[in-house]
Amino acid sequence: MAWFKKERKPRTSERVKLEIPADAWEKCDQCGHVDIRERFVRALNVCPNCGYHRRISAQEYIDLLVDEGSWHELFFTLKSADPLKFENYADRVQAAVKKAGPLDAIRTGYARLHGMAVNLGVMDFAFMGGSMGSVVGEKIARLTRHAIDKRAPLILVSASGGARMQEGVLSLMQMAKTSVVIAELQGAGVPFMSVLTNPTTGGVSASYAMQGDVILAEPGAVIGFAGPRVIKQTIGQDLPEGFQTAEFLLDHGMIDAVVPRGELRDTAAQLLRHMTGAWPAEAAD
Repeated sequence: MAWFKKERKPRTSERVKLEIPADAWEKCDQCGHVDIRERFVRALNVCPNCGYHRRISAQEYIDLLVDEGSWHELFFTLKSADPLKFENYADRVQAAVKKAGPLDAIRTGYARLHGMAVNLGVMDFAFMGGSMGSVVGEKIARLTRHAIDKRAPLILVSASGGARMQEGVLSLMQMAKTSVVIAELQGAGVPFMSVLTNPTTGGVSASYAMQGDVILAEPGAVIGFAGPRVIKQTIGQDLPEGFQTAEFLLDHGMIDAVVPRGELRDTAAQLLRHMTGAWPAEAAD
């Protein structure tokens, strides 16, 4: 009956437009997955969809690895003297300092990892591709000798395109210089852990980076001396699938483990305890 019929009011649709900043989103360079930046940050800049490990800064690796408040930086005033007066080199160094922060491509210092005293050096790819010049070689040498003096393990995190061409033969000399001091460290019985990130190539991979007592690598990291295109042209053959990746090197016995970034801190601590026999309560300054 009409008595019970209610008059229907037309529905109105009021949509609230959310203002989301354009820079709130991130896109994975490998799989194209798009997600909010905060999710990438929480995952330590590892893609939540495919697990691709994006590059992070030296400071982010320091924050990841060491106990809070324990980082003490060493040799941070060293900078290149531009010995060859290479064209535009001084300008490029200044631009790299503004971009990356530190005065050269590596940060060095001592800290604690799960309570254990460690000496830590971390390369920053944002500084001229993490290239190794005279300052990088000198800081590694000084840090290694500091490790010998303190008898505390050395950890070097590499991310580099190789030797710095603007310093010519002086940059190539750093390969020998770092290799010699690492040999001194090993002769003294002090553990050395090398962590390879994407990429670790050229003179860095041909020297100290592959001389660790334990060599770890992040998933998917490119590790090698010359690039695959150069190798293919030289040997005249197609290269195996996955050539020069961390997983390929693990399968062929060149590294000890592939460790996701989120597990790196705990894995490094566990390995160093086995190597030194030290537990947090026993770790010396």
